[in-house]
Parts: sequence; structure tokens; C-alpha cells
Amino acid sequence: MELCSRLARFKKENKELLTYLLFEAHDERAYVDGVKAEMDLLFDEVRSGGNLYLAKKGLRKILRQINKFIRFAGSKHVEVELLIYFLTKVRDSGIGFKKNTVLVNMYKMQLKKIDKALEGMHEDLQYDYRQETTGLSIG
Repeated sequence: MELCSRLARFKKENKELLTYLLFEAHDERAYVDGVKAEMDLLFDEVRSGGNLYLAKKGLRKILRQINKFIRFAGSKHVEVELLIYFLTKVRDSGIGFKKNTVLVNMYKMQLKKIDKALEGMHEDLQYDYRQETTGLSIG
């Protein structure tokens, strides 16, 4: 108990991890849905900017948050689901990401992360997720 209170006293990320472990780890579906809702809010901010530079910064911020949530969960299933949702939101956002090499490289890197995470999953899940990622690839 004392160690937990000391851990919670310092870094913000430690507090977030502790919150996840205590309150959210038991219900993975609700956790993923909560992260997706937070992502939606962040994407609304990115879209309202209209500037490609601000869009880049906003997408990096969203990606940092997603990676933090993936680390907390420690599950390949959560990783794949959140990254697919992120790429879908980027594609549907209206941001001209295909015109910018940095954003294209960021997008492709996330596709590679999805493929790597899928390698360790069951074949049925791999098939289902690969069906979802089929429309996400860049020509």
C-alpha cells in the first residue's frame, strides 16, 4: 500500500498506469472504447486547425497517447484495434496526409506495427484484422 501511494505521488504516467491497473484492466472492451472516444476528441481538434503543420503535431500527439495506452494494456489485441482505429480516423479525417512524406511515413510505420502485432495472434483473429487493414494501405 505504501509503495503504491509513493508511486502515485510522482509522475503523471505512473498515476495513469495505476488508474488503469486498479480500475480499467478488468474490462478491456470498455478501456478500448474509452480510448477511442478520447481519440475522437483529439481528432476534432486536429481537424479544426486546417493547417498541415498543426495537423502533423496533432497526429503525433494522438500517436504518443495511443502508444502510452497500448503500453498500459500490454495486449496485442488492444494494440491492433487502437492502431487500426487511428489509421481509419487519419484516412477519413480529410487531412491531406498523402501529400506530406512525414505523415505518409508515420502512416506506413503504424501499418508495420499492426502487421508485427498480428504475427503473434491466432490465425482467425489475424484473418479478421487483416480484412480490416486491407482498405488502409497506401498505394
